[in-house]
Amino acid sequence: MLAPDFHAAHLVAPDFEPWWRDAVTYQIYVSSFADANGDGIGDLPGVTARIPYLARLGVDALWLTPHYPSPGADGGYDISDHMSVHPDFGTLHDYDELLSVAHAAGLRVLIDIVPNHVSEQHPWFLEARAGGPGARERFHFRAPRDDGAPPNNWQSLFGGPAWTLDEASGLYYLHLFSPEQPDLNWSHPDVRAHFEQILRFWLDRGTDGVRVDVAAGLLKDPELRDNPGTYTPGLFGHGPEQVHTWDQEGVHDIYRSWNALLREYDHHPASVGEVCLADLSATARYCRPDELGSAFTIELLKTAWGAGEYARAIEGPLTTFSEVGAKPAWVLSNHDKSRMPTRFGDGHLGAARARAAALLLLALPGQAYLYAGDELGLPDADVPAHARRDPIFHRSAGERLGRDGVRVPMPWTAGEPHCGFSARPDAPLYLPQPEGWAAYAAQQQWEDVHSFLNLYAELLRIRKTSPLFGTGLASIAADGDVLTVHLRDSRGNAGRCVINMGDDAVTTPDAGRLLALSHFDVWAFEGLLFLPGPSAAWMIDP
Repeated sequence: MLAPDFHAAHLVAPDFEPWWRDAVTYQIYVSSFADANGDGIGDLPGVTARIPYLARLGVDALWLTPHYPSPGADGGYDISDHMSVHPDFGTLHDYDELLSVAHAAGLRVLIDIVPNHVSEQHPWFLEARAGGPGARERFHFRAPRDDGAPPNNWQSLFGGPAWTLDEASGLYYLHLFSPEQPDLNWSHPDVRAHFEQILRFWLDRGTDGVRVDVAAGLLKDPELRDNPGTYTPGLFGHGPEQVHTWDQEGVHDIYRSWNALLREYDHHPASVGEVCLADLSATARYCRPDELGSAFTIELLKTAWGAGEYARAIEGPLTTFSEVGAKPAWVLSNHDKSRMPTRFGDGHLGAARARAAALLLLALPGQAYLYAGDELGLPDADVPAHARRDPIFHRSAGERLGRDGVRVPMPWTAGEPHCGFSARPDAPLYLPQPEGWAAYAAQQQWEDVHSFLNLYAELLRIRKTSPLFGTGLASIAADGDVLTVHLRDSRGNAGRCVINMGDDAVTTPDAGRLLALSHFDVWAFEGLLFLPGPSAAWMIDP
C-alpha cells in the first residue's frame, strides 16, 4: 500500500490560476467528427454544428487536430501552410465562425501546432529541393557516409531509417516520421521567427491555446551522432537509447520565448506539450513557470490495468509536476492509441473498466483530456486493409495496424446513413464505419440514463460544482485490487475516488456519501461501499 501523501502544485505557483489549469478538454480529430458539406470528410462547419452537444456534455474546451492544408501523408500532421485551412475542412471564415459559436457557448478552442516538421510540399522544402540559396539550411540535409549509407543510425518512428536520399542533390534529409515530413532545423533563425508569426496569426484571431506536437524533438544533436539504441512502441517514452534525437537542452529556450509571447495576450492562452520522455522529471521541466503550461502524462496510456500499477503511474506525475509548480495533463486515450474499451480487454470487461477509468481520470487534479468517442464508449474499429490510410500500416507492410481504428467517423444518430456523420447519405466516408456502429450513437445514449454518455455528462457536472474533483489535492493508495485517490480541497472538504480494478466484487468500509458511480449496482449503506468488479465510485465525507 502506498503511503498517503497529498500533492499540491504550489511550490513555484503562478500568481493567478489561468482557466486551463484544471480544464477538461475534448480532442476532435476533424476528419472523423462531423461532415457538414457531404463529402464524407469531417469539417469545421461540422464541428460548429456540434458545439451544442459539447456544451451539453460539459467540457471546458475543444482541441482541433491539424486543420491546415496538407497532402495527408500523416493525417494532417504533414502541413504545407500553417496559416490557412485545408479546403476539405472549410475556410478561415469557417474557423472564425467556429470560434465565435464556441465562445458564445462558453467553450475555448485549442489548435495543434506542429513545429518539428512540415510537408514535403511546403514552399520551404520545395525551395530546398530546388537548390535555392540557403534553403536547405532550414532542414537537415547531410552528405552520405563514405559507403553511401545515411549520415547516422537514427530510425523513423514510423519504421525504417530516418533519412531519405534526395536524388537531385545527392544529399540525405532527416525525417523522424515519414519521408513526406522533413524535420525543420530549429537552430535556424528563420524557423523560430516563422513559428512566432504562426502563433500570433492564430492567437490574434482569438484562439485560446495550442497543443504542441513532438514538443521534445525540435532540436537535435548538432553533431548528429549515432544513437546508442532504438525506440520501441512499448517504451514509456524516449530515453537514453535516443539521447541524440530528443530532449536537447536548448529546446527549453524555444518554449521560454513562446511563453513570453503567450503572456502578451489577455485571454491567457493555454499551451500543452506532447512530451514523450521516459524520465518524468525531464518531462516536468517543460512545464516550469516560464515554459509550457503543462504536458501530457502518458503513463496511464501505457500502464497495464491494475491497482498497484495505476497507483505508481499517478503518483509519479503528481510528485514530479508539483516540484515545478505545475499540474499534469492527464490522458487515457487519444488519436494515436487504442481506445479504452479495447485496450482494457474488449467486450463487457473492457467497457466496465473504461467506465471506471472515467471516474479516475476526472477525479485527478489538473487538466483532463478526452478523445472524441470516449464519452460514447467506442472501441477500436476494424478497418479493412484496403481502406487503411495510416503510414505506420503501410511502412511496416501491415505488421503494425496503425491508428485508423481509432479515427473512424463518429456515430451520431442510429437509423441514419453513416450514423448521421455526413450530410449526404451516399457520401464515401473518410474511413468506413464498422457493422454495429449505430449501437454507440450519441442520440440514443442521451435517452439511456445508464449510458456512457450520461455517465460522462454527470461526472463533468459534478466536477464543475465540487472543488474536490479535478482541482483539489490528491494522495494515492493501493490495497489489493482497490485503488483509492484521496482528495482534499482548500476549505478542508474531503472525499475520494475508489476503484475496484479486480474482476471480483469487494466490500470496503466507507462512511462517506455516494456522489457518483460507474455502474448502477455500486452501493453504499451503513458505512460500507460495495463495488462489483470492475467499478468505481466518487465518495464525499459528510
